[in-house]
Amino acid sequence: MRAEQGFTLLEMLVALAVLSLGALALLNLAGESTRQATAVEDRFFAGVVAENEAVEALTAPVAPALGEEGGEASLGGQTWRWTRAVSRTTDPGVLLIDVRVAPRGGRTAGEVTVFRGVP
Repeated sequence: MRAEQGFTLLEMLVALAVLSLGALALLNLAGESTRQATAVEDRFFAGVVAENEAVEALTAPVAPALGEEGGEASLGGQTWRWTRAVSRTTDPGVLLIDVRVAPRGGRTAGEVTVFRGVP
C-alpha cells in the first residue's frame, strides 16, 4: 500500500493555468480602471473650461456676436480647444449660447448650453 502525497504534474499544470488566467484578468482590470480614470478626468476638465467660457459670455458687458467663435485654454496640464456658437431663439430678447470643448486633436469632451438676455 503506497501513500500518495502532493500533486500530480497534470494537477500542477491545471492550477498554473487557472492562476495565470486570474492574474491576466486582474491586469486587464487595472488597465481598464486607469483608462476610465483618465476619461473621467478629461471630462471634468473639459466641463470646467466649458463652464468658464459660458460664464464669460454671460457676464460680458456686451452680448457676444451671433455666429461661431473658438479659442484655446490651458487647464490640468493640457490644452483645450473650445468653440462657442451664439444663435437666436424664438424670443428676440434671448440668445442661445452653446460651448463645446475638446482636447487638442480629440473629440468633444465637455459641453454647456446657456441662455443670455439681450437688452
